[in-house]
Amino acid sequence: MSTARPVLRKLRGMPASDGAGVKLTRVIGTPPLPDLDPFLMLDEFGTDKAEDYLAGFPSHPHRGFETVTYMLDGRMRHRDNHGNEGLLVPGSVQWMTAGRGIVHSEMPEQEEGRMRGFQLWVNLPASEKMTAPRYQEYGADRFPETRPAPGVAVKVIAGQVGDVAGPIVQPATEPTYLDVGLDAGARFEHALPAGHTAFAYVYEGAAQLGESDGAATVDARELAVFGPGDRIVVEGRVAGTRLILVGGRPLREPVARYGPFVMNTQAELRQAFEDFQAGRF
Repeated sequence: MSTARPVLRKLRGMPASDGAGVKLTRVIGTPPLPDLDPFLMLDEFGTDKAEDYLAGFPSHPHRGFETVTYMLDGRMRHRDNHGNEGLLVPGSVQWMTAGRGIVHSEMPEQEEGRMRGFQLWVNLPASEKMTAPRYQEYGADRFPETRPAPGVAVKVIAGQVGDVAGPIVQPATEPTYLDVGLDAGARFEHALPAGHTAFAYVYEGAAQLGESDGAATVDARELAVFGPGDRIVVEGRVAGTRLILVGGRPLREPVARYGPFVMNTQAELRQAFEDFQAGRF
């Protein structure tokens, strides 16, 4: 018999800034929720004020994990020190595996208008922290959308809904990343492996997550952490509700992190700084 995952806790993000002063909301990676294995950080950025994003994210390094950027609105130019370059536009996703090291910049390619989206950090297991950097980067047209129930529309970024699979694949953590749209009263159920970590972040409207005693109403800009079970249940509370539903296999490894480096030991962190300063990225 399948069990609906209860909502263990819900919380709001905290105002933060990153890069050269870009204003954002940090949801995972805060004192109330430092991480959620294998997820290290979740930022939501969204503003109509150009001064909040124009400075962008100038060149900075990463080692030992993955960054996932999902653009809802706006245009962001990505460049790295290996000669890769790309333009993130509305609906596009960049899943970057930093591996042993990369130095990149993410700069807005607009001077006015709305900039909105998410950046998620996903840890890598010790066995893959020093792999070669790589990208899974796709435009909006590459992400299939399915309608598994009346009033439900799901964009599949990673994972599978019915027979519809997203293009992003990462065997290390087997991620699920769905953008779910719900009408008022519309219900969506999604099977997820019992051992996987799972959370949902409502960014428009409101939804009921879970069922019976494990249910909670989650409003816009709130994150819900799910407990054990093998399926997720969400129901729209108002028309136009949207949320991201994210899951992944936890690594259960020690985490040593400082700024843009996430390793397993303090010695590996020191080595990351030495390698970066010596230009070995």
